[in-house]
Amino acid sequence: MQKILQKNEAVLRKDAKEIPIHEIKTPKIQKILKEMSAALKNQEDGVALAAPQIGYPLKIFVVSGKIFSAKGGLASGEDIAKSLKNQDTEKTLKDSVFINPIISKMSREKEWIPEGCLSVRWLYGKTLRSKKATVTAYDEKGKKFTRGASGLLAQIFQHETDHLKGILFIDHAKDVKEEKPK
Repeated sequence: MQKILQKNEAVLRKDAKEIPIHEIKTPKIQKILKEMSAALKNQEDGVALAAPQIGYPLKIFVVSGKIFSAKGGLASGEDIAKSLKNQDTEKTLKDSVFINPIISKMSREKEWIPEGCLSVRWLYGKTLRSKKATVTAYDEKGKKFTRGASGLLAQIFQHETDHLKGILFIDHAKDVKEEKPK
């Protein structure tokens, strides 16, 4: 099982490398994607993970299927909480893979929202994020796509692309506090 690296690891502070499109389907990249999904599934409270968080300085992030509802939209906070408690639920959708992601659009409208990170345990704070974001990336098969989002998914896009630039949320968060699980 891949260990999630913590904030003092050098790989988390480096610019990740782009993956040549022809390498996306290679066993090496496919193995990394499997490791990322497995590491994410192993974190009860995790909703997304960037490759540097498990030691690969590559431009990849994975969004957990548990944040999507069976209806095709974003799950509600209540649905996510249920999914987090019941990891074995058969309704959990496949993780979404974003390779070489670029945020192509962000709304001017921003808000301060609570944020945490699997690589900055157990610190939480508020970050200023755009309410909407659009990402262009490649999936695990090398197919290019564009995905727009608002709310939690827009926040995830911004948080994870920050990881790929060596930025942690604590670099720009306010009211950072430690909150250990009870």
